[in-house]
Amino acid sequence: MTKEKGIPQIRFSGFTDTWEQRELSDTLDFLSNNTLSRAELSEDTGTYKNVHYGDVLIKFGEYIDAQSTDLPYISDDEKAKKFESSKLQDGDIIIADTAEDEAVGKCAEIGNIGDLSIVSGLHTIPCRPKVKFAPAYLGFYLNSASYHVQLIPLMQGIKVTSISKSAISDTMISAPTNLSEQGKIGQFFIRLDTLITLHQRM
Repeated sequence: MTKEKGIPQIRFSGFTDTWEQRELSDTLDFLSNNTLSRAELSEDTGTYKNVHYGDVLIKFGEYIDAQSTDLPYISDDEKAKKFESSKLQDGDIIIADTAEDEAVGKCAEIGNIGDLSIVSGLHTIPCRPKVKFAPAYLGFYLNSASYHVQLIPLMQGIKVTSISKSAISDTMISAPTNLSEQGKIGQFFIRLDTLITLHQRM
């Protein structure tokens, strides 16, 4: 990206708008998560579904289609109701704040929630955009090398690495001002992920 103009060197044709840089704290609001262990989740029954940090790190890609992704349930419905005010919405970001390596900070954007009740679980930092972003853009951008490199000096720990809300608040997020360009970027990477998955299955 050329710093003088805020314009990336490679982009989809037809777009000439500049890109903006904002601090994460000016772009996303932090939400509440729960601290339920894996033992308190169920693969079969429950009312609320839960996004566990281990799945963000290993199982999920940058974008979670809630309707077609297997998310575990909170097995105790009474306990789950306590998190009613923390339900996730389309476009929310779930960041894994703990890992055994520099994967800490990996995140997933969730979408297509519909009428599902989904909350963010143990060792996650759920966030909600303050301004509108095209679907999937933030999920892929926040997992990019250009963003993740900002997190490396903020990581703490030796055997287990972690990162805090306050540490990531001052990191910078870059995005096209044009939502259509954001959308093309997000859809491009979704299609690329799909092709990679199909190739791996073959």
